Amino acid sequence: MVDSLKVRLFKEKLFLIGIAVLTISTVLPLFHIMFSIAANGIPVLLKGGWDFITGTLAPPGGGLGGIGPAIVGTFILTVLASLMGLPVAVLTGIYAAEYPNSLIGRATKTLLMVMMEFPTILVGLFVMDIVVLPMGSYSAIAGALSLAIVMMPYVAVYTDEALRNIPPKYREGAFALGLTRFKVVFRVLIGLARKGIMTGILIGIAKVAGETAPLLFTAGGATRVYFAGLNRPVGAIPLLIYQLVQQPYTNYHEIAWGASLLLMLIFLAIFLPIRLSLKEVKL
Repeated sequence: MVDSLKVRLFKEKLFLIGIAVLTISTVLPLFHIMFSIAANGIPVLLKGGWDFITGTLAPPGGGLGGIGPAIVGTFILTVLASLMGLPVAVLTGIYAAEYPNSLIGRATKTLLMVMMEFPTILVGLFVMDIVVLPMGSYSAIAGALSLAIVMMPYVAVYTDEALRNIPPKYREGAFALGLTRFKVVFRVLIGLARKGIMTGILIGIAKVAGETAPLLFTAGGATRVYFAGLNRPVGAIPLLIYQLVQQPYTNYHEIAWGASLLLMLIFLAIFLPIRLSLKEVKL
């Protein structure tokens, strides 16, 4: 009996050690990436100062200059993509959750899962064909549309899952009070599922803020000109990083590290405060 207890305790400790090792192995690459970006990017920001944030790109082999147009372009593209994609995505997720057994509901859920794994570079090619080529120019509208398409499945799936996880008693209680389906969904269920929905929105925004592939064929990139209009090419930090790392110039590699650090800081500044401020609804 004692030996059997010792064996069980040994297995339990072995299991806990295994879980701890696997957990560390999972998060270690993330911290390594963040450390590498910070270690290489902080000296660039200290060297460039405020001009690195507000200035324009330096010539090859010169100084650092700045990545101001790319920062502005990233915010513009992210905001435009959110305005285009978030309303459609949330409503799609609500429909998939409310009508899970209908033909359209099942098809919608399947399509969303496919779109989450769909190569984003193909989205860029699609938008190039329907927007860029007819317009005859890269543009902020084309870039934002491609990012909106990339964003929508993530937000819709999280919205669907958040609504499905609400216990049926809340829906039944709301109907018992005489509320219409519209009021049940938008006044009761959305409030209960707000944390899950907001998580999906933040993940979608973070996804498109760091996307590069769709912008290669849509946004065009503008490294020395600030925003010139919705129908004109626009810069973006991920696109700038992609372009700079392919160049043989040392100063461009330094700029790429500094831009990477700024992109990471922008993401953390947006994601963490909102995510931490959301209060979980106890069901």
